[in-house]
Amino acid sequence: MTARHLGFGLLAAILALALLGPLVDPAGPFKQALTKTLAGPDAGAWLGYDHLGRSMLARLAHALRLSLLIALAATATAAAIGIGLGALASWRGGWLDRGLSLLADSLLALPALLLVLMMGVILPSTPLAFWAGLAAVQWIEFFRLTRSVARSTLASPAVEAARLQGFGPVWVFRRILWPEIGPMLRTAAAFGVANAVAAIAALGFVSVGMRAPTPELGLMMVELLPSWREAPLALLQPVAACFALLLSLNLIAGDRE
Repeated sequence: MTARHLGFGLLAAILALALLGPLVDPAGPFKQALTKTLAGPDAGAWLGYDHLGRSMLARLAHALRLSLLIALAATATAAAIGIGLGALASWRGGWLDRGLSLLADSLLALPALLLVLMMGVILPSTPLAFWAGLAAVQWIEFFRLTRSVARSTLASPAVEAARLQGFGPVWVFRRILWPEIGPMLRTAAAFGVANAVAAIAALGFVSVGMRAPTPELGLMMVELLPSWREAPLALLQPVAACFALLLSLNLIAGDRE
């Protein structure tokens, strides 16, 4: 079994928890039962309860869905923008190539988390701000990878022959350019999702991300940290879930075989 297979298996287990959690625990992530504060697992909550008597299973499932949805949406948006602009810059060259490269380098000089925080001030919704901020950071990597590979590929005899035969840029991209950059960009996308999940959790951990009572992995760690002596397993659950999610994505991205 390769590392990629292990990563996909681990990711499948995490997705099963995220999607099937509400079916197993229909009470939901917000229902409180203060008489069960920090209680252990029972028939109503298979993973126990948090400091407000809320089901850990329901909150973990919700947090995983939220993190994955934002990370996937941000990475997909960044990939579409970065690949499109990178291919366009390489195809047209000249002032357009220089202008887009200058824009990417300028944004790259800014701290990534600063862009996310700036979007949080501009946009009213925190998930929307995460999506826009992370996409604004990640498109640069896709742009630079695409531009780097496309510049050499578009100068090849195969592309020159395709142009002489009347084939347009879309055909050239699909048949010649994408087979060259596709595997590299898929790896970059897996790393991008992992980085987005880590950024969301990091901002939640320092209390500038999602707001309570929204379940989010970093925020759950902060909420349970004062109770680590009384219920260490409750604190360990969001930590383990975040670690397992990042590990699965990095295994998928790191193994190209």
